[in-house]
Amino acid sequence: MRNGSHPGLSLRISHWAESTMSIEFLINFTPQETRVAIVEQGVVQELHVERTASRGIVGNVYLGKVVRVLPGMQSAFIEIGLERTAFLHVADIWSDRQHGEAAKPIERILAEGQSLLVQVLKDPLGTKGARLSTQVSLAGRLLVYLPQERHIGISQRIENESERELLRERLTRLVPADEKGGFIVRTMAESATDDELAADIAYLRKLWREIGNTSVGAFPPRLLHEDLGLGQRTLRDLANDETTRIRVDSRENFQKLSAFAAEYTPKVLPLLEHYTGERPLFDLFNVEEELQKALARRVDLKSGGYLIMDQTEAMTTVDVNTGGFVGARNFDDTIFKTNLEATQTIARQLRLRNLGGIIIIDFIDMENIEHREMVLDEFRKALSRDHTKMSINGFTALGLVEMTRKRTRESLAHLLCETCPTCGGRGEVKTARTVCYEILRELLREARQFNAKEFRVLAAPNVIDLFLDEESQSLAMLSDFIDKKISLHPEASYNQEQFDIVLL
Repeated sequence: MRNGSHPGLSLRISHWAESTMSIEFLINFTPQETRVAIVEQGVVQELHVERTASRGIVGNVYLGKVVRVLPGMQSAFIEIGLERTAFLHVADIWSDRQHGEAAKPIERILAEGQSLLVQVLKDPLGTKGARLSTQVSLAGRLLVYLPQERHIGISQRIENESERELLRERLTRLVPADEKGGFIVRTMAESATDDELAADIAYLRKLWREIGNTSVGAFPPRLLHEDLGLGQRTLRDLANDETTRIRVDSRENFQKLSAFAAEYTPKVLPLLEHYTGERPLFDLFNVEEELQKALARRVDLKSGGYLIMDQTEAMTTVDVNTGGFVGARNFDDTIFKTNLEATQTIARQLRLRNLGGIIIIDFIDMENIEHREMVLDEFRKALSRDHTKMSINGFTALGLVEMTRKRTRESLAHLLCETCPTCGGRGEVKTARTVCYEILRELLREARQFNAKEFRVLAAPNVIDLFLDEESQSLAMLSDFIDKKISLHPEASYNQEQFDIVLL
């Protein structure tokens, strides 16, 4: 284990911790979405979802056609076969300026009607077309291939200088001097073998050759390479030596994944299995139930304690509570055991919900310093199974644990949910009584402004019920005060905070 016991040590885990764990992948395909569940020892640890309708085009390579050059903006519009033309700025045009040549203006590089090999940098957004680059980069599991470059770069996230040099030397040995193309070593390559690096080099070069072969004789606009879907990325990026089985519930996609594995990830091929059972694949390990739990604010612990997890724009907070747990001999032991159990559950929930950014954990206060250190060590061990880069600090003066987890994709809640239209994301609504009093104030305000014969109140049924019962006297007093009739009308379609006052 490389995380040691230092409170501020950065964890860089590119493979799961060495163990005899059984890791199984369940891949569920429907025409609308692909879902992948990663199950360890029968327990769901991660969920990945990709929807067909919202799948982006970043990374796709096209043969495009220049339709307009704008010298004033130093940019051009490129037709790549989408609804809107894509945008290419001169800064994103690759050129081999190794001798310090000055950059040429775009009108001297491109001409209308010209064919151009481009890659998407940003998806179309609103009225804006996709943003393009002519510098192609192809991502593998361990490396990024830059076919137009010559150098070998190392990810900035690999901070140890001796480790960076060692990786550069290893890759230089594996890449023949006469071969074109450069590479960037990804963080996941830190613990990779030479065979794994060589396999990634071969895969990326083969991919680039296929793009070149497809472009020969093609007429723009033409899609030459589409970034891998979730199923293929699972085989390339997630499956590892500890993976025991990959079950796929679609025959057509099983065949596609088998063909992909045979060509690019042969070690994974024997693990693929077409699931033909009567029960839906995600019912095998209660994945659907776990998915629903992963969207809930409260997470129950087996002991009777529970977590409250709140995700905001700035950070995610986790509050640990003892709840109904009274099993230990004294209260200190109860707190200690609840916190120990919480470490495992929090680590799993971070992966399951794919929570990133700043995360603050409020463990139950522990007076015993030794207990605090043991909880922190246990938490680090639980987090070491996560392949996402993290950093974790010790307890602050306020007894909180601060950590960060790299954002790799949208969180599960952001992907599957939207802000509640009733509460507007607050997580709570005004009480029926609060709304009643707002209505009374609004009636008084309108009675002073308008000379109506009658006021009709339209509101949610439970608000109207309160006016007819406990608040009936309040309504009668106001009616006498403004000397106007007030009628009530329940609207089943209204939420609790919604009301209207109609002047008759």
